[in-house]
Amino acid sequence: MELTMELNNAPAVAVAETTAIDALDKTLLNMMQKNFPLTKTPFKDIAEDLGFTEEEVLGRVQKLKDAGYIRRIGAVLDTKTLSYISCLCAVSVPGEFIQTVAEEINRCENVTHNYQRNNELNLWFTITTKTQKEMDKILKRWEKKMGITIYRFPGLKTYKRKVRFLMKEQEGQS
Repeated sequence: MELTMELNNAPAVAVAETTAIDALDKTLLNMMQKNFPLTKTPFKDIAEDLGFTEEEVLGRVQKLKDAGYIRRIGAVLDTKTLSYISCLCAVSVPGEFIQTVAEEINRCENVTHNYQRNNELNLWFTITTKTQKEMDKILKRWEKKMGITIYRFPGLKTYKRKVRFLMKEQEGQS
């Protein structure tokens, strides 16, 4: 099992605000992506490594989540080892409905990623379920409820395991 954090580099609908992040935020984001502690008190452990209190670290994490820099903090499990299936899906949604469709899809606990793209198929998401029957039921329900066609691209082979967006200091920035 690997614990990761997803940064909002290409969000569905919500975009990171213009909230500035400082050097400590960047260090915190890097630590959380590279070496997130698998302990009962991970944020306390991170705080101790940085020389801060747990409350200060939690406050910064909340600020980064509120600003849209952090989408999700959680484990990335090897679904095939656990006998789950996953599928990349795409939808063509008229612009005026994209917020509604994205919010409906995001409510599903089986969806791990959901991103808006500037293509005809403009909303892409990944869904993971225990069975094909369960996945089909969820996708068909959305198609009927929202009047959309969901294109399915089932995962046949894993090409990447770790994606990190390491924060670097820019010249002239702190």
